[in-house]
Amino acid sequence: MDQLVCMRSFVRVADLHSFTRAADALGVSRAVVSTHVAELEQHLRCQLFHRTTRRVGLTADGAEYLVRCQRILGEIEAADETLRRTRLSPAGRLRVDVPVVFGRSLLIPALPKFTARYPELQLEVQLNDRLIDLIAEEVDVVVRVGAVREPHLVARRVVSTRLLTCAAPEYLRAHGAPAEPEEVHRHRLIGLLVPGKRRAFKWRFQRGALRRQLSPKFNVAFNSAEAQIMAAVRGAGIVQAMDLVAAEALAAGRLEVVLREWSAPGAPISVVCRSALRDSAKIRVFADFAAELLLQYRRRVDALLEGAL
Repeated sequence: MDQLVCMRSFVRVADLHSFTRAADALGVSRAVVSTHVAELEQHLRCQLFHRTTRRVGLTADGAEYLVRCQRILGEIEAADETLRRTRLSPAGRLRVDVPVVFGRSLLIPALPKFTARYPELQLEVQLNDRLIDLIAEEVDVVVRVGAVREPHLVARRVVSTRLLTCAAPEYLRAHGAPAEPEEVHRHRLIGLLVPGKRRAFKWRFQRGALRRQLSPKFNVAFNSAEAQIMAAVRGAGIVQAMDLVAAEALAAGRLEVVLREWSAPGAPISVVCRSALRDSAKIRVFADFAAELLLQYRRRVDALLEGAL
């Protein structure tokens, strides 16, 4: 038995919950993958999967073994890169997932410089605002808004954010501005949908030690922070958004902050990868690149908001 080959087959089946899809991904037959897993189970003297006609799921032993296999295979990949001297010249496919606003506003404009510096990287970029499973979707590194709680992930927290409540000047002239958080209920409100949920984020306010959290009724809610801002700029109502997203419109005078004394801390933004791959050269260079883009924009936003707030 070639244990490393068997481990790779096991990890792919665990990731894809299917022997057939794992075989397709590995470019071998389903029988070969089944043999690899059977040999591994015989070697370990335990069952790694619960098998049904519809789904393949990990046993408790399988879940524990998966974590160790991912770490071992990741360390092997990192060692291979070192020996191939790819720490100086990262190479190969790199799949990344980033929020839509970050991708459009920061990543895409800066990509020519990055790809010119690392010509042997094949970069695949997904732009979306949902929370993805890095293992199931075979993504190497993500830029994530919010807390990172998965034990198999390593997060490099890059910047913090603030929540600002804003509206277009035209809307405020027509409807006035709320003086207290509870007064937002009297206004037309624009919400942001929680990824994968049929509800919008609650609005949070903080003034010193005072904290308020509201679940207002939204006249319209979007699954895109960009769409939120666009609707607010056009006078659709009041919006609560991260300062990084609202900064350009605020600086241009298309939005104004209301409830200035009630801004609350927003979600942190981190660069995240699987712990088994954290020493990979290609992940390291992209993580450094993404972090610098975020830090540069954080500094720019601070300068913009200094004059707008």
